[in-house]
Amino acid sequence: MLRLLVIAAILALACRWIFGKWPWEYLGAGSTRRQAVLRARRLLAVRLDANRTDILSAHKRLVAMVHPDRGGSNEQVHEANAARDLLLDELPEELPK
Repeated sequence: MLRLLVIAAILALACRWIFGKWPWEYLGAGSTRRQAVLRARRLLAVRLDANRTDILSAHKRLVAMVHPDRGGSNEQVHEANAARDLLLDELPEELPK
């Protein structure tokens, strides 16, 4: 039993030394930014490989559904805008031609 504890401790130290994180840190839910991006993708219903046009058209569709004139609320519109802005910020920079 003691031998297993020593081996586990050595493996944990090796993981920390090699990868810079303790093994139990990999069990967490992930960064809050990544969670926010996943939530934004779910809200706008866009794929992982969505480009700028896909994000903007999904945002336009969502805002048309949740607009206060159509029974939605200002909060829903603000949430859609925040999701759009977050996903656009996550897009890789386009190189000038």
